[in-house]
Amino acid sequence: MYATLLLIFIIGYVSITLEHTLKIDKLVPALLMMVLSWAVIFIGIPVFWLDPSIGLQVDPKCGQLSIPELIGSLAEKREQLDATLLHHFGKTSEILIFLIGAMTIVEIIDHFDGFNSFKTLIKTKRKISLLWVLSLLAFFLSALIDNLTATIVLISILRKIVADAELRRWYTGFIIIAANSGGAWSPIGDVTTTMLWMNHKVNAGSLINYLFFPSLISVLVPLFIASYMKVFKGKIPSTEITNHPRKNSAFVLISGLLLIVLVPILKMTSHLPPYMGMMFSLGMMATLAEILSKRHFSLTDISAENTHTSPTFKALTKIELPSILFFLGILMTIAAMESLGMIYGFGLQVQETMDVNLFVTLLGVASAIIDNVPIVAASMGMFQFEMDHEIWHFIAYAAGTGGSMLIIGSAAGVVAMGMEKISFFWYLKRITLLAAFGYFAGIGIFFLQLA
Repeated sequence: MYATLLLIFIIGYVSITLEHTLKIDKLVPALLMMVLSWAVIFIGIPVFWLDPSIGLQVDPKCGQLSIPELIGSLAEKREQLDATLLHHFGKTSEILIFLIGAMTIVEIIDHFDGFNSFKTLIKTKRKISLLWVLSLLAFFLSALIDNLTATIVLISILRKIVADAELRRWYTGFIIIAANSGGAWSPIGDVTTTMLWMNHKVNAGSLINYLFFPSLISVLVPLFIASYMKVFKGKIPSTEITNHPRKNSAFVLISGLLLIVLVPILKMTSHLPPYMGMMFSLGMMATLAEILSKRHFSLTDISAENTHTSPTFKALTKIELPSILFFLGILMTIAAMESLGMIYGFGLQVQETMDVNLFVTLLGVASAIIDNVPIVAASMGMFQFEMDHEIWHFIAYAAGTGGSMLIIGSAAGVVAMGMEKISFFWYLKRITLLAAFGYFAGIGIFFLQLA
């Protein structure tokens, strides 16, 4: 059974990494390996089972934690399997509902052209000054609206400022680095940090405290190096920009960002789960959007006559549902392997053979090749550290910033690759080393803070 699950995961993940070659969206193998993994478990009925209601048990022979046996009749065992499946589906759904709410708020802001307000902040014509402005905007914006959305927004703005395609690619490379670093220190800036936060591995305040400066250094180091590069010398040729911002665009932008920031505040004050806070913010944002559009709207009224002018309905139709289903498949597949004790067993072997900090550093490097979502999901089942242990924060940093070393290593990089037609080898030759310098410099600052 263990070998079968591992084989399903390997084949599924290879299919995900080769999605452009196979011309199959990555959500397809993710969903298939999720269903196949749980089907193997329900058909085979394992001997050992990590029930969330029981957890690990102390083995009386060696005094160490171990996976308990699955006991009872066949019907009782299936009931335990079913309860565990429901538990993991519930925890995964919390993350997905949270992401749907955040995506919808961002789409409502975009509906009112809220992000165009950032253009007023960019007045410089010096290449290096523009690089610093865009990178710092990406760093802070990604902490609020997630690194993928921040990348899309800033590339869209960049296109209206820089006409030269090659120069835009250079700027885009730094936007990717800055957006990934910005997402690492915020509980709502990246899917992986959101997972750690919602699974009670870190809290929002400590995450910011631990990772803000390491993440900032991972951006500043490449920027300082770029300040001496020939490509960023001189001024940008003037371009004629026709910009007619919509009424209330700045107001909607500020309101939306404040409502997103409100989510961790609600978590700390009311102790409600984060997805409940996000649903509250979405409800407030939807109300504001309908008032500004001067119409009444019900989410159950989807007739053609009423939906074409509703910002809320348009936002709901534009969210990245394929990404949501991809996360569902990946997280539930990892949950299947975790329930069999495979992830925990691997974690024990790691801690016996190498230093945990070295392993997490290598995880960050691996996240440039393998998606950081399964890496973080696996690490949560691998280690048994208490909440806010330094390792959880280190995992958040490594998985968040390590993906910048290759353009395929993050969602921000993949979307930029498509928007600006950046090849894998172009990025590898020009940006990878800069991102690596930033990644390892940030690790140095992280451990310097702990000293």
